[in-house]
Amino acid sequence: MMFSKKLIAGAVTSVALAGMGFVSTEVAIPMAAQEARANNTWVNDYIRYNNIKPVQIQNQEGTFNRWFGYRGGVGRPEGVVIHETATPNVGAAQYAYAFNKNWPHLYTYVHAFADDKAILNIHNTDYGVWGAGPSANNRYIQIELCEVGTTDQFARSISNDAYYTAAKLIQYGLPFIPGKTVLSHHDVSNTFGDTNHVDPDGYFGAWSYDMNQFYDLVGKYYNNLKATGSVDGAAQPAPAPAPEPAKPNPNVTKGSIWADNPASYSVPLMAFRADGTAKLSNRGLGNKTPWATDQSRMYNGHKFYRVSTNEWVEDTYAKYTPANY
Repeated sequence: MMFSKKLIAGAVTSVALAGMGFVSTEVAIPMAAQEARANNTWVNDYIRYNNIKPVQIQNQEGTFNRWFGYRGGVGRPEGVVIHETATPNVGAAQYAYAFNKNWPHLYTYVHAFADDKAILNIHNTDYGVWGAGPSANNRYIQIELCEVGTTDQFARSISNDAYYTAAKLIQYGLPFIPGKTVLSHHDVSNTFGDTNHVDPDGYFGAWSYDMNQFYDLVGKYYNNLKATGSVDGAAQPAPAPAPEPAKPNPNVTKGSIWADNPASYSVPLMAFRADGTAKLSNRGLGNKTPWATDQSRMYNGHKFYRVSTNEWVEDTYAKYTPANY
């Protein structure tokens, strides 16, 4: 699916900013870091000078229900794509709320958000999302970096973003290869041509930062995490991510349905593809017949009841009775 920064930014602004105010306080930069800022190294130096550590990854399963594996299969991503949100001063939790509310009509979703205070994972990274066009969606984990307002906030958000990226590479046994296993959305646009987005280049540039410096930080975290379990190579490990929620099975709905289609001689059956879309089966059920069901799932505003391995009856033609226990 295509990813529209303008559309989702508008949705976030309307949903997440209503009635909220933001206060920014600039933090002084050490002299050495000010000098480094001229050649884009200042953020990584600032993180080191101030002993900034990333926060723990929080897993909160969102509403995205188009479960599909990557091109290599479920649990086989090929790397991580770095996005930025394009909306100033809106945090990870607010953005996650807006995505969960609006993805069905904006057709966009990502795995995670990072700001200066939180790393929020909202979709199991064993499965793909809709963030950067079909080629990237079938290959990569995708995280959005939230735009912040102060020097200190930016450095902390970069630390969190880099930690998530390094941790995911390690989780899936992937090597760290800049431009291949860690890419910007701009890299994805150049490689596949499915989108024309160039983030996070503009936002990074506004802070005198760039992807090369981000790669340096990811590489440092990646190597230290692999060697010691800590982003700085110290004896105390960095905060470990909480166990990621497993993909939920369709709702357990044990009981029976009464199948009937007054408009035809049979009740149509639907089959679901691996990407969550549906197709009409070449079989049907007889009218006014009972069928056992053990699962249900939502699709296009309707509930479907399973009556065989991959054959489902729409609620329009099904009267459900729960099982008695």
